[in-house]
Amino acid sequence: MPERRQGPSVVRGDLVPKSTYDQRLLDRKGPTGWLHEDPWRVLRIQSEFVEGFSVLAELPTAVTVFGSARVPPDSPDYELGVRLGAALAEAGFAVITGGGPGLMEAANKGAMEAGGISVGLGIELPHEQHLNDYINLGVEFRYFFVRKTMFTKYACGFIALPGGFGTLDELFESLTLVQTRKVTSFPVILMGSDFWGPLLDWVRGTLAETGKISSRDVDLLSVTDDPEEAVRIVTEAARRNGDR
Repeated sequence: MPERRQGPSVVRGDLVPKSTYDQRLLDRKGPTGWLHEDPWRVLRIQSEFVEGFSVLAELPTAVTVFGSARVPPDSPDYELGVRLGAALAEAGFAVITGGGPGLMEAANKGAMEAGGISVGLGIELPHEQHLNDYINLGVEFRYFFVRKTMFTKYACGFIALPGGFGTLDELFESLTLVQTRKVTSFPVILMGSDFWGPLLDWVRGTLAETGKISSRDVDLLSVTDDPEEAVRIVTEAARRNGDR
């Protein structure tokens, strides 16, 4: 039987809608009744911000970890995610992920098994994706932009494990926030030099060399294969920012 989470609710069977809240919010081609309801949607969006702020406000200093949902547990990347989550927890950081399977699950698993606080921020998708089993605190969101705000507001740094479009979206959005100084003293770390190396070559060799970004912008990214090195980078940044 089909099932979908919708914020705090669960719907099954024939009650599962054919579109998501995000789709309906962004759709301008449907009946005009949807457009006239947009002002009322603001109240639902507001309630998601309030719920997220109230649930996450008392977290200790946290790090947000991004990564692919499609990586199996027997993958070396999954093991890297577990080691990263454990290292962050042992250093006293809460670990925030998107709450799904794959590398999100790996980071949550490492954090939970190391005795840390493991957080998952889920999202309503057309094909249901449940929160993984290694989460101490889980929040389900309807709207991507609300969820992205929570990823940033309650973290002192981002770490990107190998991933696809979702990970790239979150990576470049975080870099834009740092580049424009919407967030400050905020490290962005890429875990997995073999995976991220070609992207970095393009950033240096195409974006920077053609003037699309400045040479200083390249330095906003750190790359490592060592979880302990990643923890050192975020710890030093947190201390500079007064978070530790």
